[in-house]
Amino acid sequence: MTTKDLEKILTFISNSLKQKGFQKVIFGLSGGIDSAVVALLCQKILKENILAICMPSKNSNLSNFLDAKHLCEEFNIPYEIHSIAPYEEIFMQENPDALRLGNFYARIRMTLLYDLSQKYNAIVIGTSNKSELMLGYGTIFGDLACALNPIAPFFKTQIFQIAKLLNIPSNIIQKAPSADLYPNQSDEAELGYSYALIDPLLEYITNTYPSLELLPTDSLDNFTQQGFDLKMTQAIITRIKKNLFKSQAPLLFEV
Repeated sequence: MTTKDLEKILTFISNSLKQKGFQKVIFGLSGGIDSAVVALLCQKILKENILAICMPSKNSNLSNFLDAKHLCEEFNIPYEIHSIAPYEEIFMQENPDALRLGNFYARIRMTLLYDLSQKYNAIVIGTSNKSELMLGYGTIFGDLACALNPIAPFFKTQIFQIAKLLNIPSNIIQKAPSADLYPNQSDEAELGYSYALIDPLLEYITNTYPSLELLPTDSLDNFTQQGFDLKMTQAIITRIKKNLFKSQAPLLFEV
């Protein structure tokens, strides 16, 4: 990852805004590395014409919220705070399990973002990286929703490289990746493997299969021959196939 790569990303953002007819962007800022990278990329193009929205829940880690707030203050990024706790209290009456609650958090946040995008005539920028998109590690019509996404081609391990080029504070870079849906949540614990192990496998899949729908489910000899652990490969391919629907357009009946 080099400064030339950064320039290509910035050009994409600039051209996309011209194409869609917007001069302002809006995005959720969690205190994690992905949204921090998007924030600083957008600021390089649009300066003050961006808006970061912090949307903590009752379960949010306070340090993540403070990291997001401090990032905005350090880099002069305009921001607003919109707690989702009032909506959370109502939804908790349904006694949701962890998965339903996590999806609710993601969707209520995106609902707020799109409402505020209307208010400020801004376009919603996505903050999901390629690892998350391939794995389906996100909520359809929630954090996966956006009008454009400048970090979609980059695996999680590459996001760390971009963050260093952008001089993002080390405490954000060094923290364990987490969706922050409940105390002590860890992306890598939920996925079962570290991104350092997952990303090379995802890169091999990207370079080998023109479509994720073509991934095999039984014979995985080519993966083991490349040195990938069989159990991990099976788990990752199963997850990818299970979540393919999240990246596909709705099926529409035609007459």
